Amino acid sequence: MFTLFTDRFGGVSASPYDYLNFGDHVGDNPDHVAANRSSLIARVGPTLFMNQVHGDKFHVVHSADEQIPMCDALITTIPAINLAVQVADCIPLLIHGDSVVAAVHVGRKGLVNDIAIKVLDEMKRLGGKNFQAWIGPHICGSCYEVSQGVFDEVTSKYPESRSQTTKGTHALDIARPLR
Repeated sequence: MFTLFTDRFGGVSASPYDYLNFGDHVGDNPDHVAANRSSLIARVGPTLFMNQVHGDKFHVVHSADEQIPMCDALITTIPAINLAVQVADCIPLLIHGDSVVAAVHVGRKGLVNDIAIKVLDEMKRLGGKNFQAWIGPHICGSCYEVSQGVFDEVTSKYPESRSQTTKGTHALDIARPLR
């Protein structure tokens, strides 16, 4: 499995999206996003992007040219297709299981709705085994400050996600339950 994490440098997007923005949902010029994506594809090959919605839906990819529905995870058994996940604070979770791979966008809503478990179940159904996972760059537990209600919602299901900011306010470590 080939993994790659990009930064913001090297693209054509103007402020405030400088420079290598792949997100077509944030208000950037669509031509700039297309140019940035084309630049990546020229370097790494066919790459599919999701329209992420902070949920628990996944899509199994069967070809490099199919239309991708709104979802927060892509799964495929086709070796020549790259799967992209876009994040700022959320977790990019990359999973490999022999002949099947997945790229998963895990935010607090996806975590609570078990997106990672649902993706693993589907990967097993597709013949995946001997799983390995990579958790990419994401917001840390001491920086992800949340309201009391959000804190209670997540920690009631995943108590190990409890964290605290340096100011002593409620925070979440949403990666901890994935480990």
